[in-house]
Amino acid sequence: VQLVESGGGSVQAGGSLRLSCVRSGYKWGGNCMGWFREVPGKEREGIAATLHGATNTYYADSVKGRFTLSQDTAKNTMYLQMDSLLPDDTAMYYCAQAWVCNDDWYQSTEYAHWGQGTQVTVS
Repeated sequence: VQLVESGGGSVQAGGSLRLSCVRSGYKWGGNCMGWFREVPGKEREGIAATLHGATNTYYADSVKGRFTLSQDTAKNTMYLQMDSLLPDDTAMYYCAQAWVCNDDWYQSTEYAHWGQGTQVTVS
């Protein structure tokens, strides 16, 4: 499985960005896909996750109402639309894959495959 993120960049507070995560090497379906972010010196934070074919999408309180996770299964791509960005959203953003989504969806240890990350800077 390969995961490749893109879409990061620099934006002013209140602005928007859309991140993409393209998965290859595995047929989409039956897996939990998540978005995480990391700031140096802090733990990697799970911010959103979804399971293909399900309606449930999980969000961390820190991004709920501002970030929206979506997916295009035909393109094997997951998106994270980030609106009303705050300086505290500055981080390296990663997508990741786990076998299932459960109550521990926000724990990085649940995920076996990771992308290389894309930097988001909000000033």
